Amino acid sequence: MNSITIPQKLAKEGDLVVIPRKEYEALLELRRVKEFIPTRVQKRALMQAERNFKQKKALSYNELVKKLGFTN
Repeated sequence: MNSITIPQKLAKEGDLVVIPRKEYEALLELRRVKEFIPTRVQKRALMQAERNFKQKKALSYNELVKKLGFTN
């Protein structure tokens, strides 16, 4: 097993996590992805959709296709 000496300066700064380089690089790639931040209108629409779903006012896929008039 390999042993590592951690400098006291790093140890005093707080938590220290050791991970493989490939995992670290994968985490850095995730930081580059822009996070979706919904607007106030989008938040309200989502809340309304959740309420409708809880009240069983949602359509199944087949019901939606039938209501929109699509045919196979």
